[in-house]
Amino acid sequence: MIDNYPHTVTTRFLCYVQIDTQADPNSETQPSSEKQKDLSRLLVSELKAIGIDDAELDPYGYVYATIPATIEGPVPVICLCAHVDTSPDCSGMDVKPIIHKNWDGGAITLPDDPAIVIRPEDHPYLATKKGEDIITASGLTLLGADDKAGVAILMDLAAYLMQNPQIPHGKIRLLFTPDEEIGRGVDKVDMAKLGADFGYTLDGGENFSIEGESFSADGMKIVFHGVSIQPGTAKGKLVSAIKAAADFIARLPTKSLSPETTELREGFVHPVQIEGGVEKTTLTLILRDFDTPRLAGYAQKLRDLADQTKAAFPGLEIDCTTHQQYRNMREILDHHPLVMEHAEAAYRRAGLGPQRLFIRGGTDGSRLSFMGLPCPNLFTGEMALHGKQEYVSVQDMEKSVAMLVELVQIWAE
Repeated sequence: MIDNYPHTVTTRFLCYVQIDTQADPNSETQPSSEKQKDLSRLLVSELKAIGIDDAELDPYGYVYATIPATIEGPVPVICLCAHVDTSPDCSGMDVKPIIHKNWDGGAITLPDDPAIVIRPEDHPYLATKKGEDIITASGLTLLGADDKAGVAILMDLAAYLMQNPQIPHGKIRLLFTPDEEIGRGVDKVDMAKLGADFGYTLDGGENFSIEGESFSADGMKIVFHGVSIQPGTAKGKLVSAIKAAADFIARLPTKSLSPETTELREGFVHPVQIEGGVEKTTLTLILRDFDTPRLAGYAQKLRDLADQTKAAFPGLEIDCTTHQQYRNMREILDHHPLVMEHAEAAYRRAGLGPQRLFIRGGTDGSRLSFMGLPCPNLFTGEMALHGKQEYVSVQDMEKSVAMLVELVQIWAE
């Protein structure tokens, strides 16, 4: 912790989670939901109130701000990044945060839906938090710690550094992004405006975790084109795109190469959305692996299965398209070892035992790394993400602020 500093991170967090910022994967706009800007506008106002005059919100929903350097000399410019949106997987409307002070270590029953019980035996990290102040939602929504914990941490850090100009650090750029949860978090980032050399996202979980490796990810769309005929006269003529899509899905592996049956560094393919009718049905899949070249093999396997389905449905046509989503950040970070090494040193100075972990997913940092900003992911304490059992520890958020104070000084050294 930072000695004699009255942290604002909890107060900020409790405010931020009550602002609905749920991303919309079906929207074509940027940001995908205009309500994300409600929080972004508040952040700009709060940043200006603590003395950061250049804080701005651009038309795409990005907040840029600068914590000025307190020393002279050629110090790398560091970007610290968090995202304002919450997942579309669970409602983020009318979030009611609850602080369970000095948590006694027992099961936490959420009052607005007593069927939602957060049990420490189901959450091993939570089981280590007895005596800490645990924040949850009330049982009807997600909490939004992903990633409003990161947002609150960076805002508390900014307030602390602006109040303590004696702390030596270089120029720090703050970046708050929209739409991370739907894979568009850095689509419109102005890298020239950002002007940073290295970066860190604040979007990780356990207080020992430093994530410098992520999945590589591709998306795939398979469109099944059937033949629609009035059902009463359809014999020998109708070709159902719906049934063809179902046939294809039934051919997908179930004992391997699926999220339900893989762990650690194992990859998978996964159908995530299906829509359409008899004449045309579209299936969306995601392809994931830590070894990028394997994605091409996964795509070919899916095309082979599509060919099998086509052969089973005479008259059916199938289109398969693949697009890149993000790549394993380690491919970039391995060329910039100081980024990870400085983070580890900061954890140790803050009294934390760093562990290098990998993400079975991706962050804004995955794409930022390939956009010229090497960018691993640091902890916030956010856990059990995207659901009603989400929680965060107040003490973890405060430790994250203290760790970042050490990190910016290490870069200055």
